[in-house]
Amino acid sequence: MRILVLGAGAVGTAAAYYLARDGHEVTVIERHAGPASGTSYANGGLVSPGDATAWASPEALKTFVRGIFNHDLGIRVRLGRDPYLFAWGLRFLRQCTQARKRANTLPKLRLALYSRDSINALSDETGITYDDRRKGILYLSRSRESLDAAARNYGFLADHGLPIEVVDPERMAGIDPGLAGARHHFVGAVYSPTDQTGDSRLFATRLATYATEKLGVDFRFNTTVEGLDTEGDAVRAVRTDAGPFTADSVVLAMGPESGLLGRRHGLDLPIYPVKGYAATIPLEDEGKGPTMGGADEDRYVAYSRLGNRLRLSCTAEFTGFDRTFRKQDFAPMFRTAHELFPGAFDEAKAELWAGLRPMMPKSVPVLGRARYRNLYLDTGHGHLGWTLAAGSGRLLADLVAGRSPEIDTEGLLYRN
Repeated sequence: MRILVLGAGAVGTAAAYYLARDGHEVTVIERHAGPASGTSYANGGLVSPGDATAWASPEALKTFVRGIFNHDLGIRVRLGRDPYLFAWGLRFLRQCTQARKRANTLPKLRLALYSRDSINALSDETGITYDDRRKGILYLSRSRESLDAAARNYGFLADHGLPIEVVDPERMAGIDPGLAGARHHFVGAVYSPTDQTGDSRLFATRLATYATEKLGVDFRFNTTVEGLDTEGDAVRAVRTDAGPFTADSVVLAMGPESGLLGRRHGLDLPIYPVKGYAATIPLEDEGKGPTMGGADEDRYVAYSRLGNRLRLSCTAEFTGFDRTFRKQDFAPMFRTAHELFPGAFDEAKAELWAGLRPMMPKSVPVLGRARYRNLYLDTGHGHLGWTLAAGSGRLLADLVAGRSPEIDTEGLLYRN
């Protein structure tokens, strides 16, 4: 079967790999000059089933409302720039109950655990490395109230298959010696030993090379998707600025742009672009940096060790498709990072970046066949795009092939 994959981020590239491995003739269309040049370019670097709790929750509702008025929080909401935010926000608010939080978390956790295993198997099969470390992740708490709330949230994940350990500051520093100098700032942490870290851009870039050389995948870069030509219940062609492309099936994996394209063709894809900030910094003294990944839960700052680099990420900003940033936008994350890892890095050497996470109101991605019989969705992965990329691509390949998926798909498959 000839298949077009729209988007060459970590999600689209993983889908292309699994589809080509099944023997399909795969072409990937990407508007940037190379893979992982958009949302997958930089993130916290965490492959983290431990972060599978749905964003939409009673706690998030309070933070969302506070973020309208206080832009120093980890969540910032800028009203008035994008009228679609109001429609999306209403759907998000309907998910902010304890019952919906749990209902949305379970399929997300199942996919995250499956995806973590899938990316490890993929790495073993292909020999691809991506500055990955399989040492776990520490979720740090600065107050007893915060730690108690974390223990409840992660306890729910533990009840459904995620190993965790609640640790005190001494144990925390023993797990990651890089935190030894900062342990007095924290009352404890939740340790998820099977979480891991890695560079999504390295992963997508090296996987694209492998898929091209070993599986014959054709990547068409610098090519912008303009629309779909449909006839009856099928997509007849994909229109691009380089002319039309035809295939037997099409996979939509365009991250935040998926919603824009989908809505033009009658698909209910309530994807909102949520901006996040990331900094990548060479370690001046590797012994003073982290040895694994982590997150300061009270400051909304995530970090990971990628080779000899420190990756920091922070903030969820609701401001439409604006990707601009200012140096001062990174000040809170640098203050926290200096506190965590004093003397480890020089922030003046940081590569700064801002990108858009494709967030669904449920914070569960949309997967499976859409309203057209030959159109498949693999998008809307939100803040866990890197974590979910391999698993969603593998699941998609099963759906295209008509195989029974290896995981329970309840709550995951798209319903228009």
